[in-house]
Amino acid sequence: MKCPFCSHENTRVIDSRPADDNASIRRRRICDECGKRFTTYEKVETIPVIIIKKDNNRETYDRSKVEAGVLRACHKRPISASQITQLVDEVETEIFNLEEKEISSQTVGELVMNKLKSLEAVAYVRFASVYREFKDVNTFLEELKKVLE
Repeated sequence: MKCPFCSHENTRVIDSRPADDNASIRRRRICDECGKRFTTYEKVETIPVIIIKKDNNRETYDRSKVEAGVLRACHKRPISASQITQLVDEVETEIFNLEEKEISSQTVGELVMNKLKSLEAVAYVRFASVYREFKDVNTFLEELKKVLE
């Protein structure tokens, strides 16, 4: 690893520990030339996942979009930020575990709805109403009946 201060190529690891709930490793390094210390993070490189939208456009997977949708659905509901983060982490893990290069936005939406359904009913119905584009009250009532069963 090249030193960010003097660009010398010989640096040593003096401490390693897990970071981000074991999703990465934090390493403290010291430069053999200038003696300055710096931190690096090592993380598993994931395959970029392409999301196929409803209109057949393609874009790279963006965690913040999933998180924003879940946050909107959970607005003013008794759901903590850590529960939302955990839900998004679980959805993201399932997406990457599919080991597909391209995934439909419908698949992502279904994964989110399945997680929301077990977390909080109102948040689930809110998300479903936007995701499934309910056209009228009857469609909304049909979804509510499914939740109540």
